[in-house]
Amino acid sequence: MNNVIYYLAAEGGETLPLEGGNSILLPKAYDIVWSLIPFLFILFVFVKFVLPRYNKMLQEREDRIEGGLKRAEAQQAEAKAALEKYNAQLADARAEAAEIREAARERGKQIESEAKAAAEEESKRIVENGNKQLEASRAQVITELRSDIGQNSINLAEKLLGGELSNSTKQSSTIDSFLSELDTVAPAGK
Repeated sequence: MNNVIYYLAAEGGETLPLEGGNSILLPKAYDIVWSLIPFLFILFVFVKFVLPRYNKMLQEREDRIEGGLKRAEAQQAEAKAALEKYNAQLADARAEAAEIREAARERGKQIESEAKAAAEEESKRIVENGNKQLEASRAQVITELRSDIGQNSINLAEKLLGGELSNSTKQSSTIDSFLSELDTVAPAGK
């Protein structure tokens, strides 16, 4: 610092800056004027050209931001509407699925009842066929038994009487009378 003071003292031969007169902190009047002219020119250029462009750029940026916000809000509203539509479709699909399940249950019950009815009908048919076969077998057995019993009765009668019953009308009448006696005896035994 001492060097600066000596340098200023040697240059201008003036007094020390703090002792009155010229100061280190205050420049001379011509320096102020010549410094003020370029400053005013730069200020004019700045206000005339730079500042409007800067304001225009800020306005464009503000418009872009506001437009982006509006677009974002619009997209958010669209997304919300799409979500509501999706939820409505999902609810409709769930309701339709429930209806389909219910219809399938009803159809299953119907198929089950139809199958039961068909099984019962088939069972009745099988029982009926069995009864018919049983009746046919019974009739066949009765016929065979009658002929066997008839033949046995003729043989027995021949042995008892000692003679042959060769006449077919005699055989038939004997068999018929014997079977009629058996028919009257059989229901009483039941």
